[in-house]
Amino acid sequence: MSNFEAFFDYIQEISGKLLSEDDKHLLTEHFKPRKLRKRQYFLQEGDVCKYIGFIVKGSAKTFTVDKKGNEQILKLSVENWWLTDFESFYLLTPSRFNIEALEELEILQSTNIEIEDFLKHIPAFSAMSNVISQNNTISAQKRMQSINYSAEERYEELVKNYPHFLQRFPQNMIASYLGLSSETLSRIKKMHQNDPLPIPGFAIITNDIGK
Repeated sequence: MSNFEAFFDYIQEISGKLLSEDDKHLLTEHFKPRKLRKRQYFLQEGDVCKYIGFIVKGSAKTFTVDKKGNEQILKLSVENWWLTDFESFYLLTPSRFNIEALEELEILQSTNIEIEDFLKHIPAFSAMSNVISQNNTISAQKRMQSINYSAEERYEELVKNYPHFLQRFPQNMIASYLGLSSETLSRIKKMHQNDPLPIPGFAIITNDIGK
């Protein structure tokens, strides 16, 4: 039940609403615990995304692979974040993305039909979804703006929003996420090596619901 307690706390924190005992019972009935091994796929390109998963423990990456076999990381996800490809999940179309566990991953997962039911019958879940949707819109705009950022500005945005990523993920993954070479990232990090890291706060999420 401890996995669900963290999940309930998350929903109530983001939504600003309390879950009733009936709400909690419905969520525990329909969110199923699942474990993935390191390097196991939650989703592969070309498959329909049938599930959405809430990360209880571990981390994952969402990425694409170009025709030359080069990997581009679009999102790095940790505890209290969500895993899914929204477009594929709601439209039932083949996904353009891969989602892979970077560590042993523990998630709570549910289906499209069940999520729609939660949105209708659980006020806190619906309010949480609305807050996250708004943050997604803001995040998508920032992601588009970042195309014009310099390499140093991209790094500074990462440090501002996700300082814990620097300790959690290897440099090559951070570089891919920022669209930089490992050499460029290494140079920028040396320039900022004496800068104090900010205290992590609420981070605007990218691509998927969740923070």
